[in-house]
Amino acid sequence: MTLPSPQHPIEAPEADAPRDERRVDERRDRDDPVAPAAGYDGEQFDLADRQSLRRVAGMSTELTDVTEVEYRRLRLERVVLISVWTSGTEADAENALAELKQLAETAGSEVLEGLIQRRKLVDPSTYIGRGKVEELREVVQATGADTVICDGELAPAQLRTLEDKVKVKVIDRTALILDIFAQHAKSAEGKAQVELAQLQYLKQRLRGWGGNLSRQAGGRASGGAGIGGRGPGETKLETDRRRINSRIAKLRAELREMDSTREVKRAGRRRHQIPSVAIVGYTNAGKSSLLNRLTGAGVLVEDALFATLDPTTRRSQTSDGRDFTLTDTVGFVRHLPHDLVEAFASTLEESASADLLVHVVDGSDPDPQGQIAAVREVLAQIGAQKVPELIVINKADAADPDTLTVLRGQYRGAVIVSARTGTGLDELRRAVEEGLPSPSVGVVALVPYARGDLIDRVHHEGEIDQLEHTADGTLLRARLHPGLAAELAAFRPADQLS
Repeated sequence: MTLPSPQHPIEAPEADAPRDERRVDERRDRDDPVAPAAGYDGEQFDLADRQSLRRVAGMSTELTDVTEVEYRRLRLERVVLISVWTSGTEADAENALAELKQLAETAGSEVLEGLIQRRKLVDPSTYIGRGKVEELREVVQATGADTVICDGELAPAQLRTLEDKVKVKVIDRTALILDIFAQHAKSAEGKAQVELAQLQYLKQRLRGWGGNLSRQAGGRASGGAGIGGRGPGETKLETDRRRINSRIAKLRAELREMDSTREVKRAGRRRHQIPSVAIVGYTNAGKSSLLNRLTGAGVLVEDALFATLDPTTRRSQTSDGRDFTLTDTVGFVRHLPHDLVEAFASTLEESASADLLVHVVDGSDPDPQGQIAAVREVLAQIGAQKVPELIVINKADAADPDTLTVLRGQYRGAVIVSARTGTGLDELRRAVEEGLPSPSVGVVALVPYARGDLIDRVHHEGEIDQLEHTADGTLLRARLHPGLAAELAAFRPADQLS
């Protein structure tokens, strides 16, 4: 069956809604148009276009090689994407759908179609409106799709209504992201965090059919006869919800125990006053690649969304030998599910407790400013909005030079690099060193040669201004943190004592 092109949208059949209802919809569209963004003139659509689902070109990921396509059809879900455009420009709506396509492909699916519905608000019952559900079902039947993915978080009622009407599985953006996290979780902590987020999401979306909603009873009373069959009992949904709550409580206890180990490591770094740098940014912006370039960490690098879930911390040194740590964190995304933020709270604390945030931005992305805004929104949720931030625009080798010029002018102090080619890494190292907190206590000490351990600590934990080897020991002038400065107070030279 040949599908209409993007220039010829699918027209709703006459039986979609009564004629009076269609007239009401037309009046509503005329009287209550979508509010345009500031400085945006709006797209000029006629009534038929405005009321129809609009295909977005380039959404299909089906391959041209027949044998490879047949193989992919056997192992990949075939999905149709649907999005509701409520604000912003047409480019914003298409960028959001393109990101949903990336998420769907990362989860292991084949995208057949991408559809956008232009509305002022999402429909509270069906997400896209009753008439558009019929059009969506026609697209699903024509393409042979077995899953519909909505670009938004659906209420339980919306999810059930869409599944009942479209007759295939329907998932929302939150469930899609959770599925990707479940595939990529490797450590025990990561798996526990993902399971906790999944259970919190599932708890509100339990449903049952027929006998699954009946009261539960044991023994011979299960048939509704005899002693024990007359009580109120417990429904299957109530049983499932109770078991989920029990599992959530157990997972939270396990995560608290795991977090104690992480807190011990953080306390050790704080005790030795080792500055910490957290690499944050949008998913697939190149954070792990930069960590590998700067420290040789050997972290997994993959051109996929959410390839890194478990934080990796490596020690590095400034040009003058002072130690600091670099931590690679989980990537963010627009509308990151709240359940994920809550479940990954202990992991995200690495960013909130850092002395400097290296905010990595994909310079080749169509909307890098949107990435920055999305990351800063999540940072605000975890209480890291006040941590000093260094903007690093990555993938300069693939980015448009005009875009890089705009970003450099918009974000003063930003560093442009390419983790793939190594361009700009020296400038990045200098910027990180300048952004680290400096020790606050000035010290003059004559350290005996027998206390070489103190000199070594000064090299790694402080900033040395002057170092001289004398007959009585090592004379140094340095800036140190209060703890080490107190240890060196006993070695002040005699001419410095008052």
